[in-house]
Amino acid sequence: MACLTLKATSYFTSSSETSIPSLPFKTLKLPAFWPWQKLKVGPLIVSPMGFGTWAWGNQLLWGYQESMDSELQQVFNLAVDNGINLFDTADSYGTGRLNGKSEKLLGKFIREFQGQRRKDIVIATKFAAYPWRLTPGQFVNACNASLDRMQIEQIGIGQLHWSTANYAPLQERALWDGLVAMYDKGLVQAVGVSNYGPKQLLKIYEYLKARGVPLCSAQVQFSLLSVGEDQLEIKNICDSLGIRMIAYSPLGLGMLTGKYSPSNLPSGPRGFLFKQILPGLQPLLGSLKEIAQKRKKTVPQVAINWCISKGTIPIPGVKTVKQVEENLGALGWRLSSQELLQLENAARESPQKMIQNVFQTK
Repeated sequence: MACLTLKATSYFTSSSETSIPSLPFKTLKLPAFWPWQKLKVGPLIVSPMGFGTWAWGNQLLWGYQESMDSELQQVFNLAVDNGINLFDTADSYGTGRLNGKSEKLLGKFIREFQGQRRKDIVIATKFAAYPWRLTPGQFVNACNASLDRMQIEQIGIGQLHWSTANYAPLQERALWDGLVAMYDKGLVQAVGVSNYGPKQLLKIYEYLKARGVPLCSAQVQFSLLSVGEDQLEIKNICDSLGIRMIAYSPLGLGMLTGKYSPSNLPSGPRGFLFKQILPGLQPLLGSLKEIAQKRKKTVPQVAINWCISKGTIPIPGVKTVKQVEENLGALGWRLSSQELLQLENAARESPQKMIQNVFQTK
């Protein structure tokens, strides 16, 4: 079982199972069997879905304001109270002066959470392959900086945010050695990667294995909008090697929520992307809505459940209580094989696909 260790400077006096009294929300009443369905990720035990915190501190893309922090804390507490224990973040999350804000907020919410489930929380953070991080020691320093921001003594999963193989192959080896060092020093319980293609995934797996470090997870942009040969090959590799695949952007930045249309676009940079892709998504969105109606679910719940049914751990981003409540409804049931086929056929019929991460390697 995962065990989150907090720094000695933390101040905890309560071990009750209730939420912070000042926060006006209640634990969702969900089927008793659902929240305790857990998955193994290396030495860790996690919920079948995690939550991403990219939006926490990101003003440019997600419109973050510090006035949102109170609701974000409610988001965190509601998730943990309902069995979610995996939270994904990164040392680069947060724009401008807010760099690292996501990690800081997570740390604060963990410290202030009142309940026994706090010890089971698993933080998966990603360390950016910045061009000035050229040595293993500098990558270990990045890990220590994340620990300081969150005020915890050990990270659940320490992840390399992206590969530099496409543009700085010599730096790549130093970053891999940095992962080994932070694991050997006990700064992280497990290591993972993000945005690695099939070839590089096999290379780092073998490199870490030779040094006695198991690769436990691989984050990939994976959704009905982003499922191609590379994603399927990565999934096959993960399955064969015992690596857990984590699906980021399972809702395609919001395009698979059914809330937007060519005449109703989100503000900011996402609006430009949606304008290009949404007009070609009618076959897919239509199938999602049809299944949602039959299942008495919502479109996002069906889209997230598809990721779960494909054997991944989705980490949809959350920034409101309403989003948490809705996303929790993706758990406790499974799409049928016929429904999966219908959705995948509709995805193939939709001419537009999600733009892939520029840092994704082969």
